[in-house]
Amino acid sequence: MNKKRIGILTGGGDCPGLNGVIRGVVRAAVRRDWDVVGIEDGFDGFLHQEKCRLLSLEDVRGILPRGGTILGTTNRGNPFSFPIMREGKIELVDVSDEVVSRIELLGISALVVVGGDGTLKIALELMKRGVPIVGVPKTIDNDLLETDVTFGFNTALETATDALDKLHSTAESHHRVMVLEVMGRYAGWIALEAGIAGGADVILIPEIPYDIERVAQAIVERGRRGGRFSVIVAAEGAYPKGGSRVVKEAAGGKSVVERLGGVGEKISHELGGVLEMDVRVTVLGHLQRGGSPSTFDRCLSSRFGVQAVELIEAGSFGQMVCLKGRQIGAAPIEDAVRHLKLIDPDGALVRHAEELGIMLGR
Repeated sequence: MNKKRIGILTGGGDCPGLNGVIRGVVRAAVRRDWDVVGIEDGFDGFLHQEKCRLLSLEDVRGILPRGGTILGTTNRGNPFSFPIMREGKIELVDVSDEVVSRIELLGISALVVVGGDGTLKIALELMKRGVPIVGVPKTIDNDLLETDVTFGFNTALETATDALDKLHSTAESHHRVMVLEVMGRYAGWIALEAGIAGGADVILIPEIPYDIERVAQAIVERGRRGGRFSVIVAAEGAYPKGGSRVVKEAAGGKSVVERLGGVGEKISHELGGVLEMDVRVTVLGHLQRGGSPSTFDRCLSSRFGVQAVELIEAGSFGQMVCLKGRQIGAAPIEDAVRHLKLIDPDGALVRHAEELGIMLGR
């Protein structure tokens, strides 16, 4: 009987916990006497022989507390729309045949794809080409269906909450309005949960277009009640009623999707014009992606890695590992990427935030 060989890659944006998944897959595979091939820089690694390497127990020793991914990643590596330079211009070409051939040449009998919505959609397309795939959900935005939580989210949440704690003291000292801009393109999970945990006065999320006049009124009313400062947390994808998201860089060239950024400055400018208070902005940016994963994310990512190997052993391809309650299970990748998991504007989490006296921009 030939030894089974599985591949693993990490695609899309990095986040804390990726190394935990890699370690979990390698340790569980070695127990079964399987080989594991690590593919560097997402699907791009299949296009370069030197980026495909065997992973041993020694390779994953000590990586659990490390942020990032030892395999590297990219959010531009779509083999069905791969950017190449021709005559000084970037052209998108389909190199999926080359990727499939490389998978076969490497003798990979199953591929573990760790990524978010975009990466798992690419995995689905490769499955149609006959590649046996198991998915592992990864995103700090927590916006994937079929899993209660994605690893990386908890660590990002702690980073944002810690920032809010620190902003409270300086806001109170100077009687200022502090605006914290956090990640969240379409889903405001980080902003909402960190805002609740960090005692924010105003939370602005993409799912609820905000009315800046009502935000200003809420801050003024807070002042009348003795609150001499206010803290606002805004997801990068938050936008005003009748308006649009603040785009830092349009899609095209090196950017597959438009880059958001600047909503904090926009809110600061608008509030500064109507409030008799100093308004300052802090943008967390990639700090939310970095650093050592939390205890929760270390445990979850490790279990996800083991579950991926167990799914391969059972021949359950086309499945994504997931967390339901406290149980690790599986769900079809196709179901997980139907659409994004967004916050219900009329749901319990929003209602509870408003019951706590937090203003949601409406």
